[in-house]
Amino acid sequence: MKYDVTVIGSGPGGYIAAIRCAQLGMKVAIIEKYNTLGGTCLNVGCIPSKALLDSSEHYHNAAHTFGEHGIELKDLKVNLKQMIDRKDQVVNQVTGGVDFLMKKNKIDVFHGLGSFIDKHTVKVTDSEGKESKVETDRVIIATGSKPASLPFIEIDKKRIITSTEALGLQEIPKHMIVIGGGVIGMELGSVYKRLGSEVSVVEFMDDIIPSMDKTMGKELKKSLKKSGFKFFLGHKVTEVSSTAKTVTVKAENKKGELVELKGDYCLVSIGRRPYTDGLNLENAGVKSDDRGRIEVDEHLRTNVDNIYAIGDVVKGAMLAHKAEEEGVFVAEAINGQKPHINYNLIPGVVYTWPEVAAVGYTEEQLKESGRAYKSGSFPYRALGRARASMDIDGLVKVLADKETDEILGVHMIGARTADMIAEAVVAMEFRASAEDISRMSHAHPTYTEAFKEACLAATDNRALNI
Repeated sequence: MKYDVTVIGSGPGGYIAAIRCAQLGMKVAIIEKYNTLGGTCLNVGCIPSKALLDSSEHYHNAAHTFGEHGIELKDLKVNLKQMIDRKDQVVNQVTGGVDFLMKKNKIDVFHGLGSFIDKHTVKVTDSEGKESKVETDRVIIATGSKPASLPFIEIDKKRIITSTEALGLQEIPKHMIVIGGGVIGMELGSVYKRLGSEVSVVEFMDDIIPSMDKTMGKELKKSLKKSGFKFFLGHKVTEVSSTAKTVTVKAENKKGELVELKGDYCLVSIGRRPYTDGLNLENAGVKSDDRGRIEVDEHLRTNVDNIYAIGDVVKGAMLAHKAEEEGVFVAEAINGQKPHINYNLIPGVVYTWPEVAAVGYTEEQLKESGRAYKSGSFPYRALGRARASMDIDGLVKVLADKETDEILGVHMIGARTADMIAEAVVAMEFRASAEDISRMSHAHPTYTEAFKEACLAATDNRALNI
């Protein structure tokens, strides 16, 4: 059978692209290397990590804050096996949901490694080595990314691990050493810190979550240090070694002074790299850049006219929702529509507690560009809702154009900011001013009042509750 579109990869970008193509009347095939659909995000990324973050936060609150709420517990303990089992159940439910969506939309699913024979033919090799061919008019490459490492680090998946192994540990580490102060390291470090592990973070840059506004990194570091995190910022890792039960990480600071850390697990979380292994891009003539990313134009089309690429394998932030937007974009572009994506308004979130969420320009970017701006912020501790829930760490920061008052960036750290950031995205999509938000009624008491107050602060320092 010949298909109108074949999607290689079934992560959020791939399966959404397949569904939108099917909705638009195309005959669609999707190829997935592994036995379950959903890609990294649903299987060993976004979904399982959030499941463990929620479970560990429940335990942390039971151990540390329930007493103040007047809830008394005895013999509290962690059942890590049950925690991991629940995480696996959540993964099975969401990946099963993708299976259902493929059937509902009459999308043919092929399990196996997809590789190009030519630009219209993809070979599928299943786990037993059996081969089949898929003939297709167009191809969407959505193969995602995999954890990156350093050349001198050997990931043994036992003591020196990536995020994948960290989601299925059989014991709570005594001391987890995290290499990398980005989103993944902070989230998984938080899981095990809450469960009782000692956590040390080694980061080459001078800040954690360095891609976000510096205020967010400073506030998150302050909160995590309060919970017991140890940070070694501005340190370059020089050696990582392991034995059957221990790991040793050596790093040096900018003065050349050596630090040696010993633990029982080392989580390497220095980012991710595009995953195109085995695709045989050269058979189709598809070009990639020096960082392994597939080169695409503004329509996400590769240099080969019938092949597109989306998500983590192309330039831009490696975010599931960015991949989803690109999947819809390509499907609609193939159908002759004229979709658009405003990449500046794709939000980023760190699911620690407090959560960090942001959209638009950072203050550093505005300074670098020379754009005149004004800033307003409002602390969580001044919110009645935050006081009631004992979530007083955090703030909301709004950056607006100095002359027009248009909101240029919103940066939040605090309880439920992952959900709150959507209001900022909507506002910025409609090019709202800080004044617009400050004159909208926000329910009381809620965390979202902090956004309104930060907008008031950005407009002539008019915050009302501080």
